[in-house]
Amino acid sequence: MHPNAVMLAVVLFGNLMLQYVSSQNAGFVKSPMSETKLTGDTFELYCDVVGNPTPEIQWWYAEINRVDSFKQLWEGARKRRVSINTAYGANGVSVLGITRLTLEDSGTYECRASNDPRRNDLRQNPAITWIRAQATITVLQKPKINSSDQIVLTPTPHGTPSTSAIPVTVLCNLTNAHNTHHESFWMKNGVEIADTRSKVKNTEYRIKKPRADDAGEYMCVYTFELAPNANATIEVKAPPDITGHKRSENKNEGESALLYCKSVGYPHPVWTWLKLDGSAYVDLDNSSGRFFITNKDNYTELNIINLDISTDPGEYRCNATNVIGTTAVSSIVRVRSHLAPLWPFLGVLAEILILVVIIVVYEKRKRPDEVMDDDEPAGPMKTNSTNNHKDKNVRQRNLK
Repeated sequence: MHPNAVMLAVVLFGNLMLQYVSSQNAGFVKSPMSETKLTGDTFELYCDVVGNPTPEIQWWYAEINRVDSFKQLWEGARKRRVSINTAYGANGVSVLGITRLTLEDSGTYECRASNDPRRNDLRQNPAITWIRAQATITVLQKPKINSSDQIVLTPTPHGTPSTSAIPVTVLCNLTNAHNTHHESFWMKNGVEIADTRSKVKNTEYRIKKPRADDAGEYMCVYTFELAPNANATIEVKAPPDITGHKRSENKNEGESALLYCKSVGYPHPVWTWLKLDGSAYVDLDNSSGRFFITNKDNYTELNIINLDISTDPGEYRCNATNVIGTTAVSSIVRVRSHLAPLWPFLGVLAEILILVVIIVVYEKRKRPDEVMDDDEPAGPMKTNSTNNHKDKNVRQRNLK
């Protein structure tokens, strides 16, 4: 045999062996899990597969008790309630989602994966070329819950007594359920309210002295022995009440100033920042790009960088507005000159200079008098002639 032919055969055999060694059959890393849902809910099924080459993923569905009649699912099916998001990389990952569930959505959902080159050949048996993972989705009729309508609070302003506030009560009543009711409890803004669990179907929560911070999204939750939880939401609304803000900010020119406001009330307010211009508040002029506003729910902050002593000092106002009402508070920004840190030193220096001047002037006024006293010529001592005459007369009388 020709040496070149032998070498070619060795190379071809090596390539075939390399492909065989590097290839990997499809396998599941994560399979979809069975769930029980209520009508109107949403579910998502996850499927993660590995293989070389990366396997293709498909989703299929069969009605309950008809697992022999699977139909492929496509994006946008069932009146656009079906979504399929698939990404291929080192692994193949796919998520099947269905919204606004109905009783007809119950059934068996199947994730299929394959990297077999013959997988789409109709002459091949799909049971051989595709691997499968199934999940059963059971959709139950959502229990009927009668609940209070939304409530609007008229709370007392922050920091004032609330003795005159009228109590508020939110109510829920479980009127129809296909499963045995276990217990009920209340939540506010997604957090369970302590000491509200009970066995009753007709449940209530009482706000004795409502304030703005009592506003929020209240939810009564019913649990069942063999079914998912059911709930109803009641919105308790109130105008915003600003409970904290920075009253003033004193900074040097070129530094940054930070003002903030936080509030209570529901829904979360829309925040705006204004500045006093003469006798009216106007929108901030951010043509310089030095004003940065951050808003998050019941909190806002205004950051002013590279302070300008000629334009930035003044009165700023944060305004909170929701569908129930509005409120605002003011903050003062003061900007000092670059020389401000030197003022204490200059004051001490000025005091020293003034003291030196006083000492020098005093010394100059005092020195001529002292010179005259030193240079005064010597002479006869001055005597009191009257006294001398009196002494002389006294001696004369004694002699007689």
